[in-house]
Amino acid sequence: MKKHISLTLTLALCLGLTAGCSAKTAAPAASEAQTAAPAASEAQTSAPAASEATTAENTAAGPKTIESLKIAFSPYADSDTITTATEPLENLLKETLLTKGYDVQDVDMTVGTSYTAVGQALSAGSADIGFISGGNYVLFSEDCDVLLTALRYAINKDSENPADWNDGTIEENTKDMSTYYRSILLAGPSEKGQALIKKVNAGEELTWDDLNDATWAVMGPTSASGYIYPCLWLKERYGKGINDLQNVVQSDSYTTSLARLASGQADIMVSYGHIRTKYAPDWKEKFGGTDEMVNQTGVIGVTEGIYNDMIAYSKTSELMQDEEFRKALGDSFIEIAGTEEGKEIISVFSQVGYEWGDDANYDGERAAQELLKSMEK
Repeated sequence: MKKHISLTLTLALCLGLTAGCSAKTAAPAASEAQTAAPAASEAQTSAPAASEATTAENTAAGPKTIESLKIAFSPYADSDTITTATEPLENLLKETLLTKGYDVQDVDMTVGTSYTAVGQALSAGSADIGFISGGNYVLFSEDCDVLLTALRYAINKDSENPADWNDGTIEENTKDMSTYYRSILLAGPSEKGQALIKKVNAGEELTWDDLNDATWAVMGPTSASGYIYPCLWLKERYGKGINDLQNVVQSDSYTTSLARLASGQADIMVSYGHIRTKYAPDWKEKFGGTDEMVNQTGVIGVTEGIYNDMIAYSKTSELMQDEEFRKALGDSFIEIAGTEEGKEIISVFSQVGYEWGDDANYDGERAAQELLKSMEK
């Protein structure tokens, strides 16, 4: 079953009302994640699992019936795209959990109207698990916890120098898995966007006026790559943040930002670093570009590393109080992600697998958000 989560609360988010703070101050934890975070590790298959004894016990006594498992997806792409891509997940989860002694009657999958809406659903217990960003997790971590951390294929460009990304090729996935990624400032085909790209490629420093004169497309203030880390990037270099820019429009998804960039409604968008890897084939047909994406866009800023998104579970959900079920559910996602059909499903989130999560891995995100909050004082 699929529907949309409505954002019914207005959050006075300190993140959205303030500028960022120094990325260098927040960076150590993020940087440690880059160097210390495992790639595809043994944790993917050997970390906490539903015990064989529990599975055997459930099977012997007959599977335990679960009336409903409620899953909320953050709007990584438009709702229709996510809904279509994740449709097979319902049966896969039912089948896999049944082998572990749980007979799930209904898997209720929804796509949030915003990142914040999914955090609110986890907080309220109206979603049992959610696919969310690290930034969103930190905001709502009193009411939810990490189940699994997502793995992504690393891309072949990882430099903090934006000019290194503008070599005339689109970023490509490597065979290596990574637990972190970067946020980029991507300029588009507008006159202003092209001027910014030209200046960066010439080795010139962008000024605050250069950026403030541009129109920006950003995500909501709980998005790590779509708001928080770009905000920190601005603060480090200019002492200002997204809230100080005079022309900012908030998008409901990255695909909306891409459409605005392609049409010239926005000169700059902020997003995860592999955005062109994912959407270059659709640039002209879906978003309205007039040339290949590599010819019309360029990176003008690159942030520190950001720990990957996750599958979080609600602490207020009665179902998720069952530790053995949590273990079985985590095992199921890891197993499904290891199949060809599973990989196809989670590719809509730019994810390729999962490993067992650890709350401490998101301490870098907490530090970043604390620095942002301090700017209010």
